[in-house]
Amino acid sequence: MKPVARKALRFTVYVLFILLAALQTSAARAQTPTPPSDDAVNAIARELFCPICQNTPLDVCPTEACRQWRELIRQMLAEGKSEAEIKQFFVDNYGARVLSAPPAEGINWLAYIVPPVMFLGGALLLFQAFRTWKRTAEEPADGAAAGKRSAPAADDEYVSRLEAELKKRR
Repeated sequence: MKPVARKALRFTVYVLFILLAALQTSAARAQTPTPPSDDAVNAIARELFCPICQNTPLDVCPTEACRQWRELIRQMLAEGKSEAEIKQFFVDNYGARVLSAPPAEGINWLAYIVPPVMFLGGALLLFQAFRTWKRTAEEPADGAAAGKRSAPAADDEYVSRLEAELKKRR
């Protein structure tokens, strides 16, 4: 083959390859956003409390207001807002009481510090009590083994009088 024919053949193969590659591609289409699932909405609603019904998580609250707030969460998720942004929206509108866990700032730190400290203090108190109980249980056995005796009952005036009274009643 002549060098010119080789170049033409090579050029033809390249052109065919490019055409085949172009035929394989399709136009990129924007996907329609799918609405957030109930699980995604409830995952956020579970961490929020109903501002109307005290101590009721938003995901299980049966009121119409809570249903509307769950729909608001669904809408905000569809808009692309993050979980933190949605929670902040509810805190801004209803206060920090809507959060299931208080924010770790200010006096709210006590909610995170006091329970473990109280638990450790109680465990230490029980440990000390068990040691004391064990010590008092061991002392009489040690005293009897060493030959120590308590005062005889006859030497005690109260016991003597009690025994005399009992003898009179028989």
